[in-house]
Amino acid sequence: MSKLAADDVFKLSPVMPVVVIDDAAQAEPLARVLLASGIRTIEVTLRTDAALDAIREIVKTAPEMIVGAGTVLNLTDLEAAIEAGARYALSPGATPKLMKAARNAKIPFIPGVATSSEIMRGLDLGYTHFKFFPAEQMGGVAALKAQHGPLPNAKFCPTGGISADKAPSYLALPNVLCVGGSWIAPADKIKAQDWAAIESAAKQAAAMR
Repeated sequence: MSKLAADDVFKLSPVMPVVVIDDAAQAEPLARVLLASGIRTIEVTLRTDAALDAIREIVKTAPEMIVGAGTVLNLTDLEAAIEAGARYALSPGATPKLMKAARNAKIPFIPGVATSSEIMRGLDLGYTHFKFFPAEQMGGVAALKAQHGPLPNAKFCPTGGISADKAPSYLALPNVLCVGGSWIAPADKIKAQDWAAIESAAKQAAAMR
């Protein structure tokens, strides 16, 4: 299996579903519904005890789905995500230690940023693709539009507070390649196995580009 680049990850889908999975048994049907709806990737956040098992389950039962690990906070998280089979990793922020170590990882690491200084530090360490988080709280579309002039080499996946209504405005920006969206498969819909609602939201998201 070839290694992805961060740019490849950002171009898999206009919306990257950001999910919290409490039961690994729900991972396969969720992945299948997203794939059938035209979504090729999913970010499984490492916020629950079931997260790593959920990544393993998707890798095993729905190998067409390119699964990433979110909420990677340190090198231990990154190594665990790689062991579970994640194809990429994202963080809500990034320490210099983590960014330096992740440069040599087997999978692309996408650090989180919220300010110009954080973006510049990432660029200095060789990163060009970032998670802009929390997007809405940090100025949203206007903030990213302003970043494009002085920092044209930085590309973003804004995440945090973005809805289906707001996503197109982000995707219209030249420095935004995709958005992260928790509205596609929220935890309550996954727990309820409301696959019809998730399918409807996923189809809408897949059609945004």
